[in-house]
Amino acid sequence: MNVLSKIIAVHSYKGGTGKTILSVNLAATLAKQGKKVAIFDLDFRAPSLFAILRCEKARVWLNDYLNDKCGINDVLVDLSSRITGNGKLHAGLANPSIIAMKDMTTKDRQWEMHALTHITSLKKKLIDEQKFDYIVFDTSPGIQYSSMNAIVAADFVVVTTTGDRSDITGTKSMLSEFYKLFETKTGLVMNKVLDEEARSNNPEYVKKIKETYKVPLLGVVPCFCEVLKAGGQYLFPEDKPDHPFTQLLHEMANKIEKNDVH
Repeated sequence: MNVLSKIIAVHSYKGGTGKTILSVNLAATLAKQGKKVAIFDLDFRAPSLFAILRCEKARVWLNDYLNDKCGINDVLVDLSSRITGNGKLHAGLANPSIIAMKDMTTKDRQWEMHALTHITSLKKKLIDEQKFDYIVFDTSPGIQYSSMNAIVAADFVVVTTTGDRSDITGTKSMLSEFYKLFETKTGLVMNKVLDEEARSNNPEYVKKIKETYKVPLLGVVPCFCEVLKAGGQYLFPEDKPDHPFTQLLHEMANKIEKNDVH
């Protein structure tokens, strides 16, 4: 099988789409399927992976790597013990301190270009040299430099959106005006879907979504109360293997791996 997608960026127009929960559980799904996976928090202005993955005691951050203070192996936290099976899961976390978040807002374009060099070099350092199967970027929402860096470096971009009117409008605009600058393969995830017709993947609904956003549809995720209540405390592929959300995650991961998104 010819696997083309190695670096996956998960992006959204605005916050509140469930982007980070999807990023974490997609990475966990790939690890559960026996892959060696690294997930990175590129949402430097509102980092959350450290809390979701319960890594509050991390002492070396992705910020340090981008600031040339350490190597990428110093950043990676091994979370493989949380996944049964032969897969591996590692994480690179953004510094959640107020000082670090404020510092990231002061970076100029020259620093961002330097950061892009570091981000793109991860493919050589982790995939080529250390044989990671996948790198997953949890990006900042909207058009931030860190998001653009992730999209430039990615082989595949998962765009998460919801039925919120402002999200629909903003996502359409972002896809047509921003994404056309790049040739990265893209798949849309409709998340937190309430409409019963949509929940059943009705062909007419799928056709409507594709016509509205003009990108391939990767998946439709209903608004599961259990996912909302969990607040990120579960890795669903491991902790809730029989949950419908877990089944959808496996379907999306398989589509990405087989390059079968249309």
